[in-house]
Amino acid sequence: MPQLFLPPDSDGLTPSLRGFARAHNAQVTLSADPVYLTALDRSPDRRVALVSGGGSGHEPLHAGFLGRGLLDAVAPGEVFASPHNRQVYEASRAVALEGGVLHIVKNYTGDKINFGIAAERLRADGIRVGRVLVHDDVATESDETATGRRGTGATVLVEKLLGAAADRGADLDELVALGEALAERVRSIAVASESLTSVHTGERIFELTDGELEYGVGIHGERAATTMPYTDLDGLVARMLDDILGSLGTFTGDALVLINGLGSASPLELYAILDQAARQLDERGIALGASVVGTLVSALDMHGFSITVLDMGEPDWWDLWRQDADAPAWKETNR
Repeated sequence: MPQLFLPPDSDGLTPSLRGFARAHNAQVTLSADPVYLTALDRSPDRRVALVSGGGSGHEPLHAGFLGRGLLDAVAPGEVFASPHNRQVYEASRAVALEGGVLHIVKNYTGDKINFGIAAERLRADGIRVGRVLVHDDVATESDETATGRRGTGATVLVEKLLGAAADRGADLDELVALGEALAERVRSIAVASESLTSVHTGERIFELTDGELEYGVGIHGERAATTMPYTDLDGLVARMLDDILGSLGTFTGDALVLINGLGSASPLELYAILDQAARQLDERGIALGASVVGTLVSALDMHGFSITVLDMGEPDWWDLWRQDADAPAWKETNR
């Protein structure tokens, strides 16, 4: 049985946040009541603050992306649970600028409700609020799924591009329009060969036999609709790209690709996956404009990965992508 190294009687959130704030005290600050984090370095040209958040267990999302060119504040919930609306409200008030606040929200019911309540409270205070909903997971793209596509790996790319636009002085309406356009042109899907370890029981939340994969697994460990035999990486990546590109439809630009580890996938594996994805996109007539490889949206210790493809069909989007950013978990890409 795997062992999670967390303090007794703790899901890890409080000590983890304190440790994160200690490790990055030149870049972020932690508020204890209610719990939220804010960036210390913000562009003077920014007119609208960017606020995100969600359940913990996905580190470095979201707190790792606090900083210039990215987020202003983050409200972290308990493990795999939405932050309370008071957290979102106080975090937003702490960083609000004259042009208001933009909430970047992953498509989960609890996140939408609590960010929505916080937004109403902020508007009552006279603060303008907009929202961008990230909904990229094609595994839940079905008429039978009432909530629609879940928000997953694309969140990192959307936060980066919106952060760059905010640092250029974009107003709230411009940021909402950009975020909505990005959300329509990005899709993801995830697979796993081993489930995550529950912080409550210390046990795997589901079991797979040797040679099996969960195809379309969720970032909270949700089982997929399909359990499939794993044969080879080439065929697996081809199937994932088929589903992603099938959902996107006609491709209009070069591709921005995120190969994201879900917790315990090694760099050796992730770079091999990128190589396969780049080659297969080229065979389909789609150029790889840039890539990001690493564990950026984890699911605790799940062994698996996700592929995210953003159709960068607008020339200005590449300028935004290449704009400098600085945050604890942000790193240079092959731009």
